[in-house]
Amino acid sequence: MAEPQPIGALSFEDALAELERIVKALESGQQKLEDAIAAYERGAALRRHCEEKLRQVEARVAAIVQTEQGPTLRDVE
Repeated sequence: MAEPQPIGALSFEDALAELERIVKALESGQQKLEDAIAAYERGAALRRHCEEKLRQVEARVAAIVQTEQGPTLRDVE
């Protein structure tokens, strides 16, 4: 089996897709205990990664301001 990609390198979409695969595998109950624990830990890290990506996007959306020239971005902290 290929080594999983580092979580920090995953896009939101890729992380979410992997998280969905992990949830389905855990729900099936067919994994060995150690494998299920490792999958759960990776799933928790993927969830945190997705939440951070969403937080960043929400900050960017909140940074959109209306000017006379139309919508523009203000600096995000």
